[in-house]
Amino acid sequence: MSELALRVVVSIVAAPLALWIVLVGGAPLAALLAMVSAVGAWEFFRIARGAGEHPVADVGIVLAGLVPLAIHASYLGLFTVRPALVALLVLGLLGGTIWLRGVGGRPIGSAATTILGVVYTAGMLGFAYAIRYHDTVIGYDTVAAKHLALGPFALRVPPGGALLIFPLVITWASDIGAYFTGRAIGGRKLIPSVSPGKTVAGAVGGLVASMLVSWLYARAVLVPVASLGFTPWGAVLFGALISMAAQIGDLFESLIKREGGVKDSSRIIPGHGGILDRFDSLLFVLPVAYLLLGWLPIPVFR
Repeated sequence: MSELALRVVVSIVAAPLALWIVLVGGAPLAALLAMVSAVGAWEFFRIARGAGEHPVADVGIVLAGLVPLAIHASYLGLFTVRPALVALLVLGLLGGTIWLRGVGGRPIGSAATTILGVVYTAGMLGFAYAIRYHDTVIGYDTVAAKHLALGPFALRVPPGGALLIFPLVITWASDIGAYFTGRAIGGRKLIPSVSPGKTVAGAVGGLVASMLVSWLYARAVLVPVASLGFTPWGAVLFGALISMAAQIGDLFESLIKREGGVKDSSRIIPGHGGILDRFDSLLFVLPVAYLLLGWLPIPVFR
């Protein structure tokens, strides 16, 4: 099977499963985020070792996997994530480097890289769960899902699911728009020292595609499903900012891979590379989207 065919097969299997988990939310979403966070942290520490760092990988991977589960438990009221607890975990890691790394084990870089790996993966992916249960939709029909007609088909889409799909769709639109515009026009490179294949035209194409998809999704999905609307300029602004976050996230992952001397973060996803290769944009998009979704949407009373 060719690389392209393998990529298509994996996408056909994974995309519907991921969509179902997003719509269901709850424990399945937390479990998916925990798995992705743990593997993403493993990949990050692999890259960091290639750059000469010595992270406490075992501890970091476990913590990354636990963060989404802790967020889920806090939303159920079973557990409260307190700043003091987060500080205690950080202090425990810093103290542990005394024995785990010592003077000759580069303790500063070890501790810093471990903390960054957890924050960069689980800390950012945790915002996917927060968007699924965002305060913006929690008061507007969050129990009963609504039907959304898609041609001859109809899906029962909960408001929180529609809200989480929103930045995901815009991110995909940004990637697709940038890819095809860059290939069609070419021209000046964006940041060749970081990512030689990306062009200024591609970046603009991704931006335009995102703004268009954001405007369409806000009107066609968020209004009927989540009782939320955007002003035209608000929808366009949301799409533009999400596209910029997505492209910066992609560039950041390219940057750390160059420092680590690797082409892909791993080969764990057949035909697609690693978790970070697939989720690099979303790691920047999700927290930005969470903030914007608290500011820009307008309740629509029907």
